[in-house]
Amino acid sequence: MINPIRQWLLPKRRLAIAEACLIGVVSALSAVLLQHSIGWLGSWRIHFSEQFPPFLVLPAFGLVLGALSGFLVEFLAPDASGSGIPQIKAALGGYPIALDLRVALVKLVSSIFAIAGGLTLGRQGPTVHIGAALAAQFSRWFPTSPSHRRQIIAAGSAAGLAAGFNTPIAGILFVVEELLHDFSGLTLGTAILASFIGAVISRILGGRSLELNLELSQTSNSFSALEIPFYLLLGLLAGLLATLFNRGILFSLTLQRRFHVSLAVKMGLAGLICGCVVSLLPPDFRNNRGLRELLITGAESWQFTSLALVIYFFLTLISYGSGAPGGLFHPSLVLGSALGYLVGFAKLSFFGFGSPTTYALVGMGAFFSAVSKVPITAIVIIFEITTDFNLVLPLMITCVVSYLIADQLSKGSLYQRLLEWRGYISPTQKVDKGSLTGLTAADLMQRRVETLSLQMSLDDALQTVSCSTHQGFPVVDEGTLVGIISQSDITNATKMQGNPPRCAFPGTTPLTDIMTPHPITVKPTASLVDVLYLLNRYHLSRLPVTEGRKLLGIITRSDIIRAELDQLDRKTTQPGSQLTPSYVVYQTRAPETGRGRLLVPIANPQTAPILVRLAAAIARDRDYELECLQVIIVSRSNSPAETPVKTAKIRRLLRQAEKWGRDWNIPVHTQIRVSQDITQAMLETIKERHINLILMGWKGSTSTPGRIFGGVVDGVIRQAPCDVMVVKFGEMMHPPYIPPFFERWLITIAGGPNSQRALEFIPALVPLSGKPPDIQLCQVFDPEDTLTDTTALEKASNFLKGQMNGRIRQIPIRASEVSDAVVHLANDQFCDVVVLGASREGLLQQVIQGNIPEAIARRVKSTVILVRSVT
Repeated sequence: MINPIRQWLLPKRRLAIAEACLIGVVSALSAVLLQHSIGWLGSWRIHFSEQFPPFLVLPAFGLVLGALSGFLVEFLAPDASGSGIPQIKAALGGYPIALDLRVALVKLVSSIFAIAGGLTLGRQGPTVHIGAALAAQFSRWFPTSPSHRRQIIAAGSAAGLAAGFNTPIAGILFVVEELLHDFSGLTLGTAILASFIGAVISRILGGRSLELNLELSQTSNSFSALEIPFYLLLGLLAGLLATLFNRGILFSLTLQRRFHVSLAVKMGLAGLICGCVVSLLPPDFRNNRGLRELLITGAESWQFTSLALVIYFFLTLISYGSGAPGGLFHPSLVLGSALGYLVGFAKLSFFGFGSPTTYALVGMGAFFSAVSKVPITAIVIIFEITTDFNLVLPLMITCVVSYLIADQLSKGSLYQRLLEWRGYISPTQKVDKGSLTGLTAADLMQRRVETLSLQMSLDDALQTVSCSTHQGFPVVDEGTLVGIISQSDITNATKMQGNPPRCAFPGTTPLTDIMTPHPITVKPTASLVDVLYLLNRYHLSRLPVTEGRKLLGIITRSDIIRAELDQLDRKTTQPGSQLTPSYVVYQTRAPETGRGRLLVPIANPQTAPILVRLAAAIARDRDYELECLQVIIVSRSNSPAETPVKTAKIRRLLRQAEKWGRDWNIPVHTQIRVSQDITQAMLETIKERHINLILMGWKGSTSTPGRIFGGVVDGVIRQAPCDVMVVKFGEMMHPPYIPPFFERWLITIAGGPNSQRALEFIPALVPLSGKPPDIQLCQVFDPEDTLTDTTALEKASNFLKGQMNGRIRQIPIRASEVSDAVVHLANDQFCDVVVLGASREGLLQQVIQGNIPEAIARRVKSTVILVRSVT
């Protein structure tokens, strides 16, 4: 039965309101802290430049603070670089992007150093990133469904933008236009509440009252039909300049990526360049925030404004291209105001009417609209800053024109382009109905459901259940779902009939006494991710699908696996998707004296020695033969059997493997296959050579969308009819991987057959270190479970003690997140190797924050061994 507390903790609107309020408060406080810290540290930079030679002070500040900021980002939170908007979009799209408290703290501190050091970037982007990261952390502390987590992250982004600009409405619109594209009531409600609270607190603590009028709006702005052509011209110029700006940002990032130096060096050099350039310019250029005020109010000449436009343009490209943590909102507004002021000044000079200040304000919105491709947000953000209704019509004209021009020349916003530059496709392109991620509960559920009537007695239910192959049954009353009951519930209730009965006639016990009332359900429109979340979060084996209280169907774990297999079948039966069988172009055979075979695909000369060494240790323990495979990939338009290939160089590695086999007295077979697909070549080798175990390496990450470990490893894990061992080498291991390999072991225990299978390999691998091992057996328990069953830990400990000598400890842990607990323990105990056992489904399911084995393997610094049993 489901714990009533867990049932109450399901995502509801009352919790969303509380979360939105909390996120708004924290986002506003972080935005105020960022603002005041940048102002305080930046004022020291300006003060010293007035007291000492600026050509020494400004470059020094830029170099030191830029390098310090880069050091923090590179070594503590690499995902804290840049503006942060692309990272938020990736996280909302389901990619494994770090978005947590560490990212928020590193982003806060590094942004202070970078912006106060003189890099021409803004603080608004970081405030959005910090707000989203804090919201994501809250969603981990108070676990919720993936869809609700996306809404909470979006609310944090809205609160961050609202606090950064003091524009609550613009914060909401930015979420809708750029991040989520979701107009649902819950999304808008949480975003509105978080934005309101964030803006109010930011205004109060930031030194302003709740009155919206600023000094900028005290000028008289007017609009007449005669000015329409000039606003059209401004929109055209803004669209062209924004396109050039976007391409320049991408070019700068690509160019600086070619320089293989640390992020600290890149940002230090960027700060040095900015400091050197600004030291040669008038003093007004030293205050980035004050520069925008000067350009809007027209306090400087058109020559100064032209210089500001050119210098700020290129310095922004240099600053952002270095990977510095800073936003592009403020640079966009500065460049837009400079462009608008020049257009307004030219019109005033030639025609004698118009206000350059009005054009400067309108230019801000036009340029921002063209860069970010969010015209509605651009219009509202300028209106909220000035509260001048006379600007709305000019803003509408210029923002729409600039948006259309920029979109025609370059599709997608700058943040979308930056997301793609990082290797992530658009979330809207990623999810489609033909993929697993596009499936809904309605696609997965069984529509014909065996149910029990609420009016049934225990004996009637027992008779119905005994004739069924199912393990669980919804209880309905006139088609309405009222509860759920399992075979174990009925069996336990039947056994209790021998005890003092709960009623005079035990066989007539109503189902209401033994069923789980108000079961957890899912809507038919829920995504596969939501279904997986509920099944795993509440340890369910089945999930009713309802519309209102009406039962539509039921989903079990086998339904999800069947959907996955159907998807694979559709992919392999599509026209043109059939692959030609691989072709063996080279092979050697050793005496077939072993009781089985272990396949080792080798391609990298650096990792091949240790892979073969690990495989040889297992082969010696199990009396296996080694099968070393190399695959040559050819185009799918070429037949592997008819494509000429050169094998002289790659045969060297296979000959070396044969030599190792002779040294270790292990039979080693080798072969080279020409194939159109690596996975296909491996699977064909497994089938033809009757492989019992495959051992393969993994680099520790993948940029392939929709993959867990990468296309090759995922394919082998899913389809290989043998045991699979995946090894990721730790950060401290480098070629030539000289022994001892591993001394401190961390082995996770789950109690299932896969954990036992992983344990069976330990006695073969431990002797590689040459020293008695220090083995820690870890099992993670749910904090809400009142009883801790350590039987699996004790069984594993007894097994290892009977196989080897060494220190073996049992470590039961209570934690809500398995991956976080294991990663923390592995890093804290400086473990050399972490061993994980998981089923085929467990290794390839993505739930909540992602795949648990993949999350552990990616985050720990140790070597990781993943074992998937065929049984």
